[in-house]
Amino acid sequence: MAKMTPRTLSGFMELLPAPQQQMERIMEVLRRTYSLYGFTPLDTPVIESSDVLLAKGGGETEKQIYRFQKGDADLALRFDLTVPLAKYVALHYNDLTFPFRRYQIGKVYRGERAQRGRFREFYQADIDIIGDGKLSIVNEAEIPSIIYKTFSTLGLKRFQIRVNNRKILNGFYAMLGLTEKSGDIMRTVDKLDKIGSEKVKAILMDVEISLTEEQASEILKFIAITGTNEEVLTALEGYKGRNEVFDTGLDELNTVVKYLAAFGVPAENFAVDLTIARGLDYYTGTVYETTLLDHPEIGSVCSGGRYDNLAEYYTDKQLPGVGISIGLTRLFYVLGEQGMLNPDLPTAPADVLILPMTDDLSAAISLATQLRENGIRSQIHGENKKFKQKISYADKLGIPYVIFLGEDEINAGVVACKDMATGEQTKLESAATIYRIKAGLAEKEKGAVILG
Repeated sequence: MAKMTPRTLSGFMELLPAPQQQMERIMEVLRRTYSLYGFTPLDTPVIESSDVLLAKGGGETEKQIYRFQKGDADLALRFDLTVPLAKYVALHYNDLTFPFRRYQIGKVYRGERAQRGRFREFYQADIDIIGDGKLSIVNEAEIPSIIYKTFSTLGLKRFQIRVNNRKILNGFYAMLGLTEKSGDIMRTVDKLDKIGSEKVKAILMDVEISLTEEQASEILKFIAITGTNEEVLTALEGYKGRNEVFDTGLDELNTVVKYLAAFGVPAENFAVDLTIARGLDYYTGTVYETTLLDHPEIGSVCSGGRYDNLAEYYTDKQLPGVGISIGLTRLFYVLGEQGMLNPDLPTAPADVLILPMTDDLSAAISLATQLRENGIRSQIHGENKKFKQKISYADKLGIPYVIFLGEDEINAGVVACKDMATGEQTKLESAATIYRIKAGLAEKEKGAVILG
């Protein structure tokens, strides 16, 4: 029978054991951090009814969705974690307590063209806070602190959380009488970093948007307001009193900035940036983008914002929320490309490899049980291999400690333990060996996941 050549589909990531351990470490940091802020874990089905996922429908989403028939059922793979959250909250509204705070780390699927750093199957890591009817502005101020805590714990230092408020943008364009064109304008302004102000101005004045030179210049002057957070907010005060929506947005932005210090976000990690717009039809208040200052080519590594009605396609109940999303697979890929994943952290599947030197394995099994009861991941190598091959096994997997257990050690009530990194070998009672291993492991675990 002809053998089929094994292959992984284009756009799907499949990691070897060591990098998988690195990915798991990042996920564990995210879970621990989100839990610190009172978020509950959530998991929703990967497959949903197509009509549920495509309630909003249209555009690129419908082109990229993986859709298939099973019997009479029209099914699709989820393309993000927000739409399933909306369905979940609408479905379980009577069983949830609001504000509902959830985090979810899960795979999503998009049938877009696979390319470097862009995947068809990838992990997203989301947090959202959903209110019932209303949601306090303090939640919008708390989000940057969660971003800061998450990336700091991962080991990053030079990153910036850029924040704006959609009401400020909507109000400003209303002042200029450009509300109907605001979507096209913001999509164009979003290209500023890539093509520069002159080309942006030319597009704004082109036939499709048809702004006057005065209008285009006023827009570029507005989004060019920069400086410290205080300087930007002071400059925005000069526009106050001309539009109610603008004034509301500025009050909200002032509140977010005011609470940041109390939430523990340093000024160097946070910037008011009037070019940030995010999802043109989706976000309604504060919006966020997070970038790595030394790697601008990566783009935003965490983004999101405030929205006023999460589940409008599933229920008449008003469910405002605020949330952020990390494209985890893409982030992991580019961090690996940049050499920013810490290679010194243990990636072995076990902390200790026990090599029994006797036919009777009872002592080795008892020791492994004792080690595991003390939180030490342990593996017994009972295969009929040469001693050198067993040591090579530990070395290839990066297992930090190897224990030799022969008749002499069993009779003397001691354990021979070798530190594979230093070559140091001790013969101590099991309790002392456990203490030594735990101390050594704690030292090896001190580094951050990402080299900031």
